[in-house]
Amino acid sequence: MATLAHIPKYNLNDEEEKKLILREYRSLLKVLKSKLKPGDKNLIRIAFEMAAEAHKTMRRKSGEPYILHPIAVAKICVDEIGLGIRSTICALLHDTVEDTDISLEDVEREFGNEIARIVDGLTKISNVIDVNASQQAENFKKILLTLTDDPRVILIKLADRLHNMRTLDSMKRDKQLQISSETVYVYAPLAHRMGLYNIKTEMEDLAMKYMEPDVYKDIARKLAETKKERSKYINEFIRPLKEKMDKASLNAEIYGRPKSIHSIWNKMKKKGVEFEEVYDLFAIRILIDSPPEKEKEDCWKVYSLITDEYNPSPERLRDWLSNPKANGYEALHTTVMGPQGKWVEVQIRSKRMNEIAEKGLAAHWKYKEEKDDESRFDKWFHQIREVISNQETDSIDFLQDFKTSFLAEEIYIYTPKGDIKMLPVGSTALDFAFAIHSAIGVKTIGAKVNHKLVPISHKLHSGDQVEIITSSKQKPSEDWLGFVVTSKAKGRIRDALKEEKRKVADEGKYTLQRKLEGVGAAFTQHNIDELVHWYKLPSNLDLFYQVAVKNIDLKELKDFKVTGDRIEAPKPVKQLPEKSEYIPGITSGKKDAELVIFGESSDRIVYNLANCCKPIPGDDVFGFVTTGKGLTIHRTNCPNAAKLLANYGHRVVKTKWAKNKEISFLTGIKIVGMDDVGVVNKITNLISGELKINIAALTIEAKEGLFEGNIRLYVHDKEELDKLVQSLLNLPGIESVKRYDMEDIPS
Repeated sequence: MATLAHIPKYNLNDEEEKKLILREYRSLLKVLKSKLKPGDKNLIRIAFEMAAEAHKTMRRKSGEPYILHPIAVAKICVDEIGLGIRSTICALLHDTVEDTDISLEDVEREFGNEIARIVDGLTKISNVIDVNASQQAENFKKILLTLTDDPRVILIKLADRLHNMRTLDSMKRDKQLQISSETVYVYAPLAHRMGLYNIKTEMEDLAMKYMEPDVYKDIARKLAETKKERSKYINEFIRPLKEKMDKASLNAEIYGRPKSIHSIWNKMKKKGVEFEEVYDLFAIRILIDSPPEKEKEDCWKVYSLITDEYNPSPERLRDWLSNPKANGYEALHTTVMGPQGKWVEVQIRSKRMNEIAEKGLAAHWKYKEEKDDESRFDKWFHQIREVISNQETDSIDFLQDFKTSFLAEEIYIYTPKGDIKMLPVGSTALDFAFAIHSAIGVKTIGAKVNHKLVPISHKLHSGDQVEIITSSKQKPSEDWLGFVVTSKAKGRIRDALKEEKRKVADEGKYTLQRKLEGVGAAFTQHNIDELVHWYKLPSNLDLFYQVAVKNIDLKELKDFKVTGDRIEAPKPVKQLPEKSEYIPGITSGKKDAELVIFGESSDRIVYNLANCCKPIPGDDVFGFVTTGKGLTIHRTNCPNAAKLLANYGHRVVKTKWAKNKEISFLTGIKIVGMDDVGVVNKITNLISGELKINIAALTIEAKEGLFEGNIRLYVHDKEELDKLVQSLLNLPGIESVKRYDMEDIPS
C-alpha cells in the first residue's frame, strides 16, 4: 500500500490535497481487489508513484492536482469497462510520455514491452488550437494502428475522453465546443462500436449539455418532473410479467430505465414531436439467468410470455440472437402496447449477453471460445488494418471514411449462395461488389437485388440478396466516390482513378518533353521541378496530367530564362489566389478575446451567416474561418457543427452577438394546425399587424382538414422569434410551430 510519504510534495504543500490523492488511489485499489494476483499491487504502486512524481507540478484547468485525472481514468477502465491490471498501469501512465520527462524507455525498463507499446499508442491526441486538421486526423490514424495491435489502447483512450467530458466545466467555451464535437463525431460512435453502450450514451449526453445547453436542461427538467408517474407505470407494466415468469420457473430480473437525453432529443427531432409525445421515454430490460446452451431458447420463451400479455408491434422486433451485431451485442428487442395505450420497448438478454452489452470488447474476451473465434472484432480489426495500410489516403478523408465505414450500424447482405456479408448502413450495391473483391468492384456495371435489376448506386437494406453484374469494359469514374460509403471501396476507386490519371499523364509527359526541347532546354528533373513550382502544383504527375488535358498550354515557357539546357522561372513566381486565413478585424492581441459580431455594413470583419442553419442574434454560435470568404457564423447545433469542430478545430473563432435592434435577419418557421376559415388571416394579422414583423414569403397547403404553413420572415433576434412562436401557439387550432432547425429555409 502506498503511504503519504510516497506522495510527492505539491507546490501548495497541502495535507488535505495529499489525503484526497491517497483516498482516490485507495478507491482504485478497492475496485481492483478481485483481479489482484501476488505482486500486482506492488506494480500498481510503482506506476502510481511514477505518475504522481512526473505530474507533481501540474494542475488541471479546474486547479486540482493533475494526478487525479490518471487515477480517475484507471478507475473507469476497471469499473466501467472491465479491464485489468496491465490496463490500470497503462491508464496511470497514459499522459506521462507526452507531458512529462518520463520516456518510453523508462516505462519499458520498469514494466516491459507490452505496457510500453500501449502507453506509446496512448500518447494523446493534441488539442492545441493551432494544430491543423490533418495532424488531428493523423493522430487518430496512429491510435487506430495501435488499436489493431492491441484494442486496450482504444478502450483506455475512451476512458480518458469520458473523464475529460465529465470534467469539461472548467474549460473555456470554445474548447468545450471543440472537445464535445470531437466526442460526438468520433469517440461516441467508437464506444458504440466497441459495445460500450453506457459510455457512448454518457458521452452523447455530456456533449449535448455543452453544444445545446438549453434543450439539454429542458429535457433533464422534464424527465425529473415525470419520474414519479414513470416509476408507477413501469411497476404496473412489470407486475403481470413477473407473475408469468415465476409460474414458468424462469429466473429473471425485470427493471425499467430511462432513455438518454440525447436519444430523446433525437426522437423529438426525427419525428417532429414535443417531449410529451415521445412514447418510449424508458425501456424495460429483462435479464435471464440461463446457462449458455439454453440462453436463446429462454429469451424466446420470455418473448412469448410478454406477447401473450401485451400486443407487439410486428415491425419493431429486432433479433440480434440469430445474428449478433459486429460489436458482439446479442439481445431480443420488441415494442409492445402497454397499459393506457402506451408503446413500451422491451429488451431481453441473458446475464452473459448483458455483460457484453455493458462491458463490450473487454467482456467479449472473457467469454472467448478457443475454437470458434476468429471473432467479429478480429474481422473488424483486420478490415481497419487493410484500410490504414493504404498510406495514400488523405487524412481528413480517412477520418470521414473511417466514421462511415467502421462506426456506423451494420446491415446483413446475402450473396447468391447464401453467405452473409456485413456492411455499414447506407452501403450501395457497389460497396457490396468491393466487399466481395476489388477486382469485381472495378468492373461492376449493375446488380440484381432480390432478383430485380438495380443501378450500382442502389442503397441496400438488411436481408437483401445481391448478385453483382460485371463487364470487362467498365472503368471506375469520379462520381463513384459520391455514393460508396465503405473505406475499402473508396480506397480502391481512388487507386483506380490514380492509375487512369497516370496513363493520361504519360501523354502530357511527351508533350512537355517536346515543348522543352522546342525552347532549347532538356527534359530533366530540375526543369520539371521549376515548372511544378511555377504552376503551384503538388507533384510531377499533376503537371503532366494538366498538360495532357490541356489545362496548361505552356505558353509561359517563352518567359523562362534558358541557360545551357536548364530553365529558370521569371521573377516573381506566378501567384495563384492566396489561400489566406487572415480576416481583417480579428487581430486582437488577447488570445482568448471574444470576437463580437455586429452585423452592420460598417463592420471591418468579413463574415456571412451559414445557410445550413441560418443563425440569428441570441443563438449560441461559433465562427468558422472559410478560405476566401472570411468568417462564416454557424449555430452550435447546426447539422454541420460536429464535423467542422471535430475536424478543423484550429479554424474555429469564438463569436458573440452584439445587441443591435436595427438589423433584421432572415429565418423561417413551419406551422401545422386545423384548416379553418380565415386561418391565414389570423396568422398574418398576428405577425404583421400585432407584432410588426416583416414577412418575406408565405406558403400554405391544406390537406384532409390540416394545413401546413411555411413562412420566411425577418426578425431582430431569437427573443423576438421565441415571442412570435409562443403567440402563434396561443391561436386557436394551431398544433405546432417550429423554427427551421436542420435544413435550409425553403425559398
